[in-house]
Amino acid sequence: MSAPAVRVRGLVRTFTLKGVLNGIDLDIAPGEFVALLGRSGSGKSTLLRALAEIDHEAEGTGEIALPDRLAVIFQDARLLPWMRVLDNVLLGITGQRERGREALAEVGLAGRERAWPHELSGGEQQRVALARALVREPELLLADEPFGALDALTRIQMHALLRRLSDVHDPAVLLVTHDIDEAILLADRIVLLDDGRLAADLSVALPPEGLARRERIAELRTLLHRLLGVEDVPVDPLDPRSAAEARELSFQDGKPR
Repeated sequence: MSAPAVRVRGLVRTFTLKGVLNGIDLDIAPGEFVALLGRSGSGKSTLLRALAEIDHEAEGTGEIALPDRLAVIFQDARLLPWMRVLDNVLLGITGQRERGREALAEVGLAGRERAWPHELSGGEQQRVALARALVREPELLLADEPFGALDALTRIQMHALLRRLSDVHDPAVLLVTHDIDEAILLADRIVLLDDGRLAADLSVALPPEGLARRERIAELRTLLHRLLGVEDVPVDPLDPRSAAEARELSFQDGKPR
């Protein structure tokens, strides 16, 4: 068995004496896509920032073992407005302009290399942020609610794009999200954070297609709603009007998991 891409043991983080993470143990395998769910204030972003080594305001202890190459995507694309799109993709990288163009083509922005960030839609800006992350061929991709500010249709498109490119580049992925359906349709595994501790660790294991796949989606939604303390609204897994089914349609042309 290969060593995990991420290994966390006994991770504790506090802000002004308030505990946010209270002893986290977590492994993520190479190439594994993990979604991190939890209520607001449960510590999701704090855990991601600890892994990204940007939690400078926090104090804490614990062991974190990470791969050498990692990249982070935030809800805000964080493009530099005075730099053109290709230069934003290659920020900090020299002599790789062809590689940057290839990354932009992968995210559907071929020909937009010389555009300015303000000329792009919100979804296009997030595509640039994704290209900037993947051009570095990360062994670990950390994503902190990267689609939270996008409209529903753009989010569906970005879900399919992220899953497809994750399959191609094969990094380990940790996605922080509030969206249960997003977690189910993207991840191989869902980890639930509650009051600074890991409360559940679920394998998604979606069948490749058909009724069994839709029933598994409905089962996971109901379970996660219960674990999160949300009053579930009954959803017919065969009803194409449900949110999960609508998002599922965007994956039909992609690689089954």
